Amino acid sequence: MKTTVEKLTATRVKLNISVTPEELQPSIQHAYEHIGSQVNIPGFRKGKIPKQLLDQRVGREEILNHAVTDGLDKFYRQAVVEEKIRVLGRPEADIKTWPEVKDFSGDLELVVEVDVRPEFDMPSLEGLTLTVDEAKVSADDVKDELDALRSRFGTLVTVDRPAKKGDFAQLDLVAKIGDDEVDSATSISYEVGSGELIEGIDEALDSLSADETTTFESTLLGGDHEGETALITVTLLAVKERELPEADDDFAQIASQFDTIKELKADIKEQVAKSKAFGQGAQARDQIVDVLLKSVEIPVPPKLVEDEVHRHLENENRLEDEAHRAEVTESSEKTFRSQILLDSIVESEGVKVSQNELTSYLMQGASQYGMEPGEFIQVLDKNGQIPGMIAEVARVKALAVVLGKAKVVDSKGNAIDVSAFTASALGDDDDDSEEVTAADLAGSGGEPAHNDSDAHGRNSGNEHFGHDHKSPLVARGRPTGAPASASRPEFSRVAHDGAALRRQVSGECRQGHRCPFPLSAAEVQRSIPAHPGPPDITRASASSLVTFGNSGTEHDPCAHFRTAERTGAASPEFPKVSMSV
Repeated sequence: MKTTVEKLTATRVKLNISVTPEELQPSIQHAYEHIGSQVNIPGFRKGKIPKQLLDQRVGREEILNHAVTDGLDKFYRQAVVEEKIRVLGRPEADIKTWPEVKDFSGDLELVVEVDVRPEFDMPSLEGLTLTVDEAKVSADDVKDELDALRSRFGTLVTVDRPAKKGDFAQLDLVAKIGDDEVDSATSISYEVGSGELIEGIDEALDSLSADETTTFESTLLGGDHEGETALITVTLLAVKERELPEADDDFAQIASQFDTIKELKADIKEQVAKSKAFGQGAQARDQIVDVLLKSVEIPVPPKLVEDEVHRHLENENRLEDEAHRAEVTESSEKTFRSQILLDSIVESEGVKVSQNELTSYLMQGASQYGMEPGEFIQVLDKNGQIPGMIAEVARVKALAVVLGKAKVVDSKGNAIDVSAFTASALGDDDDDSEEVTAADLAGSGGEPAHNDSDAHGRNSGNEHFGHDHKSPLVARGRPTGAPASASRPEFSRVAHDGAALRRQVSGECRQGHRCPFPLSAAEVQRSIPAHPGPPDITRASASSLVTFGNSGTEHDPCAHFRTAERTGAASPEFPKVSMSV
């Protein structure tokens, strides 16, 4: 197979692919086999029909059309691998020249245009100076952490007064649209001011007393009427406040491994100091991309940005909002520039991702979206997003590599040691789990990594692996002038073994690995205290009235990885090609 690459712009290339009759022959043979297994001809069993009879009944044009459809994706991916093309978007293909129908002689000539990662001069990764906030542990910091720990051991006591922020309210909720009741929740416990229930609930409960009822309008958060405005009736059954235990030696012995409150406070101070130091590392990490992007110009494929902006605005139902479109466009361009920069660093620094690191990242994602790890991975696997997750882990590790080379100082000029922070991203030196290869990271090329069979019983080593023939046979014919065109290809196959990840999550990975994705400074401050206590309250089950955190598209487990999918996370598979009549 011969391929020439023509650079159209800094971010787009044209591949001219020439396939010889010998290289097309396996696809032609497969076309005879598959069509022969589908048609009914009296006197012959399916799959045993002679080629000459198929030529007469089906037509050699259809045989050739089927063969080209079958091989198009394979030839494209082979060309990308051989020419080392770093694909960023979806390819568009034309059939320039068809082989002769009468004997399948002559070359098949394909023309494919695709967006690619641009070439640019890598900025220097040495000598970066990053300034972060000073990390001083105050008495108030220790007090706040101690109070948080005390609250985990507090008890709820019913009080006879109006509800206020911080109280726990026992509620009945009913949602109506018109005269129809569409949802309800009974005897749920809610911390006033926490924002974990439907919008407007805190204002409705303000100064409300037990056995009182009020109504307010709000937008439902889920169910069949998600997004619709409903009249919410809330009945306050009881008001409870939390009584905290005294901060004394007895409490220290109950809540920790220490015998005295003095020892517990000293340990809390040490934990807060570590948390703030970790926050400094996160703050420095978050500056790296901005600093590097200022010193380099990285073009981004316009179509890539256009598609992402349209998807974003469509999800928000704001396609006509031009001001917001400009904001999203700017943000999307920066996101893609950041990803291209980090992917180049991954390549130049030889960053590798292990199976354990990937699994830890996926488990953290599952926890973030409140899903079982196996279920979360199945969603990603089904949508072809696992390769994108591999890329994300590699980018995180690339940031840690750059941070390890930088000089980090606080606002007073004191040098900050971020080695512990970078170590959390770079992983354990003794991690002997299987490495996720470059083929898994690439957006194209390479056969699937697993050995499972496809729907036709072919294993991953078969050149027709994954060809599922979902498109029906199309009209026969032969090109008579303008070349037939392949419609826009879709990305569908996954180059990574999702089943292996599911097995790992259900087995040894439940023991837990160090997460390769460092939290941001804000996330660190919201992290679980070093001294966990018993849960003090059971939340209500999820319904359209209940939300744990943000609502809307941000709760979709696929919405956060689509960008990775659009930057070559999966391999392309071309659709059915129809020869013009």
